[in-house]
Amino acid sequence: MNTEHAAYQIADELGGLELLNAHYHKQNFSRHTHEGYTVGVIETGAQRFYRTGGNHVAPKHSIILVNADEVHNGCSATEGGWSYRAMYPVPAQFANIHSELVANSGAPYFPDPVVYDPELAELLRLTFATLDTSDNRLLRESLVYSSLMQLMARHGKHRPSDNLAAMAKPALALVKSFIDDHPTADISLEELATLAGLSPYYLLKQFQRYYGLPPHAYQIQARVRLAKGKIKQGTRLLDVALDCGFHDQSHLNRHFKKTVGVTPGQFAKEIGRNIIQA
Repeated sequence: MNTEHAAYQIADELGGLELLNAHYHKQNFSRHTHEGYTVGVIETGAQRFYRTGGNHVAPKHSIILVNADEVHNGCSATEGGWSYRAMYPVPAQFANIHSELVANSGAPYFPDPVVYDPELAELLRLTFATLDTSDNRLLRESLVYSSLMQLMARHGKHRPSDNLAAMAKPALALVKSFIDDHPTADISLEELATLAGLSPYYLLKQFQRYYGLPPHAYQIQARVRLAKGKIKQGTRLLDVALDCGFHDQSHLNRHFKKTVGVTPGQFAKEIGRNIIQA
């Protein structure tokens, strides 16, 4: 099957849990980040992706794990493409569950990009299927909590002490915070360097070293995240493009699809049609 298909849903569990059911053939995700973790089960084919400084292949029945804000990409590792189910819990959602396992532990860190755990993969499939078909809140929530708790217990670790957030110099963190808080700002590298008290070259080199993307690419990711939020609120797509710092709707479409896997119009349609109310 060579068709491209992606269906987004939002479940009420954990205050709004993003879900994806997708089959891709030619889709080629650019390097990007998500504010949430990626927890996915490969259903058919295999996916090739970059994470944690290296390239990985996730075959059928394996589980993909990407930490929040971790740079990654994705494409097919087979001629027929790949399909998968995924959820995107944000750090606060994970932290609430993780604290029940380990006091004051915060959100977990998953060191392995691909894990082979047939029992957990089956539990995740059951969770996805139940969220698709059942309105039994007790069952739905029980499966979500059980699958995420088992995931953390089996494959989660404490974030390494040299993680990016801890290692980042205050000047670089200041630049990141500025882009996060003002994604639509028309600011130059020189102005960011002045804000940080660094040379433009040093800022460019060290920002990519610590955060995985150069400042301009990180700004695009921040704008795509802002666009997703505005689409969920029902904002017109043309207004979304202009409000989020894109030149026009075509500019938004290009970057949105390379990051999210669907166009803004498809995302709006799926979100509007597939809000799962428990």
